[in-house]
Amino acid sequence: MRSNRREFLRTTLGTSAVVSLGATVPGFLRAAAAAATDAKETILVVVQLSGGNDGLNTVVPFTDPAYRNSRPTLAIPASDVLKINDSLGFHPSARGLADLLEDNSLAIVQGVGYAEPNRSHFESMDIWHTCQRKSDTRTTGWLGRYLDASQADKSGVSLALHLGHEKQPFALTASGVSVPSISSLESFRLNDRGDKDVRSTISKLASSSREDSDSILGFLQSTTTVALEASQRVEQASRDYKTPVSYPDHELATKLKTVAQLIDSGLGTRVYYVTLDGFDTHSQQPAAHAVLLSQLGGAVSSFIKDINHHGHGERVAVLAFSEFGRRVAENASEGTDHGAAAPMFLAGNKVRPGLIGKHPSLTDLEDGDLKFHTDFRQVYATVLESWLGWPSKSVLGDTYKTVAAFKA
Repeated sequence: MRSNRREFLRTTLGTSAVVSLGATVPGFLRAAAAAATDAKETILVVVQLSGGNDGLNTVVPFTDPAYRNSRPTLAIPASDVLKINDSLGFHPSARGLADLLEDNSLAIVQGVGYAEPNRSHFESMDIWHTCQRKSDTRTTGWLGRYLDASQADKSGVSLALHLGHEKQPFALTASGVSVPSISSLESFRLNDRGDKDVRSTISKLASSSREDSDSILGFLQSTTTVALEASQRVEQASRDYKTPVSYPDHELATKLKTVAQLIDSGLGTRVYYVTLDGFDTHSQQPAAHAVLLSQLGGAVSSFIKDINHHGHGERVAVLAFSEFGRRVAENASEGTDHGAAAPMFLAGNKVRPGLIGKHPSLTDLEDGDLKFHTDFRQVYATVLESWLGWPSKSVLGDTYKTVAAFKA
């Protein structure tokens, strides 16, 4: 046994056979390997639209003369919009969103924002991430607080995962939970350099009997075992995963396809977070915005089809938001500047489809911006209570009226 212990320590510490998640390996993979997501547990996928999405050219008030007067070059022609009703329609490049709505799988929450809006990207995003103003002490995000509370109650099942190369969003910052960020499924791969003997040795030694008093070896064995189990599960899911859904060829679609694979692998993760950047369209907006809306709609639509195909459609919902909208009037550079209220989107089989709330007035403005009528924390409260099954006041710090975004 002594020689086995020495060999185990030498092998695990003396080779590169580690799972590439850094310091978050033991906690995250222990929860992931030990607690596969219950079939009844709901899953939230957050899509952050960074830069300030132009809501007016996403959900277009194509019959409103004030829209065309304010945007003589940027207004979407009425003949081009993908009609939602007789007065509103999607940007023609948002075909994926229109398809989701046609499939009764998209809710559009209009006029979302907050009082005394801040037009700084960083400050406004921090407000959305933490539900707090700069004058408050901000140490955790709204999802981080949910994770802190729900992990204590459910022993780590409700962990989150950030997928992407960008900095981890403040929304996921928790005080007692480490949320990993990965760039791809390869981040879960056991790095044994293709040496089957190394993998076999680690597996055998990690599962070998040990003396209870040997706490260091016990820790190494237990954490290595769960890392191996989770790595093998994800590797198998990646290898065996098949889908008839053809995802678009861009980064957001790749991220969401990875999320679909991780969900299907059975990891005990309830919150996934991805980002689509580039919405700060101060100049030459038409082409850039068209591409971004095509990417958003195409990726989310493909993702919903994929999870439905694999039998997870009843327990997965997507939430898409941006830190603010754009101003009503276009600028002199064929673009739009930082604004305030804008729509949010919820996608999935269990959302209540259609428009929620009225489109803000284009003539009754506040400093040139659309006035909000739905606080973004009302949408968060709805997601927490109606989808994740958690009391929102403990996370948001106050009580907010929910919106009718999910089916009963």
